[in-house]
Amino acid sequence: MSNFGNKKTNYSFRTFTASFITIGGLLTSILPTLGVTDSYRNDYRVCAAQLLSLGVTANQAAQSCAVALRPRELSSCVAKIHKLTQITPVDALYSCQQARRPQDLATCVVSISKSYQGSANPATLTSCGRSLLPVTFAECVVGLRREIDLSPTQALDTCIDASEGSSGFGGVSTKPLEFSPNSETTPKPSTPMSK
Repeated sequence: MSNFGNKKTNYSFRTFTASFITIGGLLTSILPTLGVTDSYRNDYRVCAAQLLSLGVTANQAAQSCAVALRPRELSSCVAKIHKLTQITPVDALYSCQQARRPQDLATCVVSISKSYQGSANPATLTSCGRSLLPVTFAECVVGLRREIDLSPTQALDTCIDASEGSSGFGGVSTKPLEFSPNSETTPKPSTPMSK
C-alpha cells in the first residue's frame, strides 16, 4: 500500500510540475512583450510622443520615427532646435531626418542661431545639414563672426565653402609642395603624376 501511495504522490507531483512549467513558459513569453510595448524605454514611443508634443502631425511623427535609426535622437534634435531657436518643428524635423548625427546638427543650429541673437534663419539649418562636421562648422561661423565683421550669410558661405573645399575642417593637403631652386619660400605647383 505504501508503494501505491508513493506512486500516486509521484504522479501528482509530476503533473503539478509539468503544469507549472507550461504556465511559467507561457507567462515568460507574454511578459517581455508587454514590458517592451508599454514602456518609455521604447525609443519609438519616446520619439512619437515628443514629436506629437511639439505639434508634428501623427502621420509625420509615425513615418519619421519608424524610419529613424535612432528615433530618440531624432525627436531630441527637433525638440532642441524648436525650443532654442525660432525654427518650426516641421522644418527642424526634415533636417534632423537627413542628418547622420542629429544631436550634432541640433548643436550646430542652436549655436549659430544664438550668435544671430535669436533670429530665424533657414540658411543656418541648411548649412548645418550640409556640413560633414556640424559642430566644427558652427565653431567656424561663430568664431569668424565674433572677430570679423561678416554678415550671417557671409560667415555661413565662407565656412561651408572651406569645409567642402578640403577633406574637412583642419584637413591637411596631401599634395607635396615643390620649391623652385631660386627661392625656398615660393611654392611651385606640383605636376600630376602619370599612371
